[in-house]
Amino acid sequence: MLPRVRRKPLLIGATAVVTGAAAGFALILPMPQASAATAATFYASPAGAGSACTQAAPCALAGAQSAVRAKLAADPGADVQVLLGDGTYQLSSTWKFTAADSGSAGHPVVWRAAPGASPLISGATRVTGWAQDGTSGVWSAPVPAGSETRQVYVDGVKVPVAGATVPELGWSGSWAGSSTGYTINGDATARAWFGARTAAEVAKVEFDYPGGNGPWTQSRCRVAGYSASTATLTMAQPCWTNVTNRAAFSQGSGGLPSMSVNTKPARVDNARALLSPGEWFLDSAANRLYYQPQSGQQMQNLDVQLPRLESLLQGAGTLASPLHDITFTGLQFSYATWNDPSRPAGFSDVQSNLRITEARNQGMCTFANPAGSCPWGALTQPMANVAFTATTNLTLAGNRFVNLGGAGLSVMYGARNTLIQGNEFTAIASTGLLLGCTYDPTPTNASEAQGIKNHCTPDPSAVAGDSIGLNEILTDTTVSDNVIHHIGTEYTSACGITLLFSRGTKITNNALYDLPYTAITAGVIQGHVDQASTPQNSTNINERNTISNNLFHDYMSVRSDGGAIYVEGHQAGYVNRSDGTIDPVATLAKGLQVKGNVAFNGRNTNFTYYDDAGAEWINWEGNVAFNAGGSAQGGCSPTGHLWIRNSYFSAPTQSYPCAQPVDSNASGNVSIPAAPGPGHIPAGILAAAGLTSAYVAQPNAGAPQVRYISATNAAQVLIGGHGFTAATPVFVKNVRVTGVQFVSGGFLIVPVPAGTTAGDIRVGDGGGPATAGRIDDTDSRIIYGGFSQQSGRTFGDLNGDVHFATANGSTATLTFTGTGIAVYGEQNTDQGNIGISIDGGTQQTVSTLPTDGVRHANVAVYSRTGLNAGTHTIVVTKLSGSYAVLDGFAVTSA
Repeated sequence: MLPRVRRKPLLIGATAVVTGAAAGFALILPMPQASAATAATFYASPAGAGSACTQAAPCALAGAQSAVRAKLAADPGADVQVLLGDGTYQLSSTWKFTAADSGSAGHPVVWRAAPGASPLISGATRVTGWAQDGTSGVWSAPVPAGSETRQVYVDGVKVPVAGATVPELGWSGSWAGSSTGYTINGDATARAWFGARTAAEVAKVEFDYPGGNGPWTQSRCRVAGYSASTATLTMAQPCWTNVTNRAAFSQGSGGLPSMSVNTKPARVDNARALLSPGEWFLDSAANRLYYQPQSGQQMQNLDVQLPRLESLLQGAGTLASPLHDITFTGLQFSYATWNDPSRPAGFSDVQSNLRITEARNQGMCTFANPAGSCPWGALTQPMANVAFTATTNLTLAGNRFVNLGGAGLSVMYGARNTLIQGNEFTAIASTGLLLGCTYDPTPTNASEAQGIKNHCTPDPSAVAGDSIGLNEILTDTTVSDNVIHHIGTEYTSACGITLLFSRGTKITNNALYDLPYTAITAGVIQGHVDQASTPQNSTNINERNTISNNLFHDYMSVRSDGGAIYVEGHQAGYVNRSDGTIDPVATLAKGLQVKGNVAFNGRNTNFTYYDDAGAEWINWEGNVAFNAGGSAQGGCSPTGHLWIRNSYFSAPTQSYPCAQPVDSNASGNVSIPAAPGPGHIPAGILAAAGLTSAYVAQPNAGAPQVRYISATNAAQVLIGGHGFTAATPVFVKNVRVTGVQFVSGGFLIVPVPAGTTAGDIRVGDGGGPATAGRIDDTDSRIIYGGFSQQSGRTFGDLNGDVHFATANGSTATLTFTGTGIAVYGEQNTDQGNIGISIDGGTQQTVSTLPTDGVRHANVAVYSRTGLNAGTHTIVVTKLSGSYAVLDGFAVTSA
């Protein structure tokens, strides 16, 4: 079975149906309003069969889809939903939707999790039949013929392929590069290693080049062969040429550098000889998977998933007949791979996971000599494991995209009125969410039509009859209240969200964190031949797009030269006055609106809000950036028409180290400290950034995590992170704090006593063993058996509350780290004896009767010092008397 976690449902609206979501997010979508339409509910389950599709006799997914089509054919206006039962739906082929699966206006077909269910859509095979290979510690098992993957998951976690760094291999000698590969005659250790491999083994080896084509990139190429007689490594083509010998182009405002042929790889992957604990290797010729368990892992107890599909779900209409009025909610999409980087074209990284897979002048159009393919910037995009093209009124709500080998989700090619809301994107090898296509900057240009069909759709033949024009533009997409984190796990130049060419896109109130590169990019490469001196070299259809009220933190953690929001190229449709000149007010209104975003902890950030090559017509307004890079706003060679207004920044703005823009207009901006506290940033801006109130308490928001604490030498501190709710407890020295101000899912304002340090502050109920300090009885790390809480007492209890028990044998247990412990409670005449045991030792009896016959609250009724430094467990047991009262503990550490 695949690991899964039950979560509580989310409520949206008053009249609703409850759904459960796989391992994470449950959503309640409003039911359709009463109408003349008939309603039909079909049922599916992983073990379903037949065509009844009832709750008693559910269908498989294909059977349910057939039932939906039949119902819609007989009753086109029906309200149809399919409830997916609990479990893993192991696909043998891509789950495909076409126009025949559409609902009608106001009556979408809804595919949703059944109440309480956690349906998981999987493209993997569970690997069984493991046998140990001698005494090596390596195990192997048979896999289906034709298996090919770049990922393997063990107990729901991606494990690395067999590999090692070059220093670990001891390849310290000299390598001489060439147009075909390397001569390694000067590296005896590397020669010996390759000489011991078969030709088939060598052809599987992959070299990794982080930063090879610029610090924002991570390219990968396979080795094609090795000649022992000449000590030469031949690299796979066209990958090697596309990494080391990219075509030059004219009028560039930004560079696309080639890597030196003499650059040694940083890492060597995909060789069985390099297996170490926790790694895998697939011998596709022998149809066998190898895995070396980590210490403590028992092979027979492991759930090993081998992805076999690249596409889990594909929704594809045509421009003339789109897939429309359809909703997917409460589902989890997992365990798909993306194998193209393993092929000869490899992963020749250009920027943001766009790569060169064809000739070395791909996408350079007439700016290269000889001319490359057009339009400018038409690079190859990562494959999305869930993809939609030519759709109308598509909704994806409350789903999880997790453990995927390509991009998580893509929407492009004429998609209109798309809602992507309340989803989680995590543990994804490439980009989280990909909007648009590199081949359609100007779809009204007839010369681009075939390229659009070939590269922006899954099946060019299916759209052969489409007439390409304005109808092909990605239009009116809303991306809101999503959580995107830990993406780019394999291709670290990935962005959380990549927006290419579109109109009316709104990316708002999302939380993006723990990202290897830029959080949101709007434009990749598309402005690299535009700047103030050549503003019209490349044009596009972008207009009316908005990026607002998003929360970013801990981005740019691996790659560099990026930001929280990165923008390139044209961003507005021009509005001309009657005299033919551009109307700046009207044009800016149609430009890119970047408002109300909050960013902090940008680790390798150049510019937090980055208007780079050819960027123009951008309204940066009301944004926040602190501890987020050398400059809050700026870039290299933007075209201009930039407004930076009413924002709160800890770093300078209008930083343009390359060519200056035509114009840059800054006003009303406020300088704040690099470590701001309460009051430095308007609470209204912080409150509006990140998930909206309906989503902050939902499971996809995650558990509370603190990533920022302002200086503690003040009466209050500002705490930043994610997963906060109005009910999130905050502790200082293990005592729960009162008066906490909930600002948003990303910020709290917390009163602290004098002498508090950042290390004294704990947010949330987690945190492992208790550490030095007082611990209130309400601390969730205390495990009670038979105790109840009483609040509002006036006897002097810590925070006015205690836990009490009346039944003998009731217990309170705490695990702590320290050298001493005190038990706080009450002495009163209605009490008796309690038992204390530490680390399972002999129970000591302690009386809680007062010697003076008077109540004493919040007193240490027991203490112990001199414990060995480390982690201990204390158990308090009621032995006698009417009551036993606990007011917490105090941990000491010598």
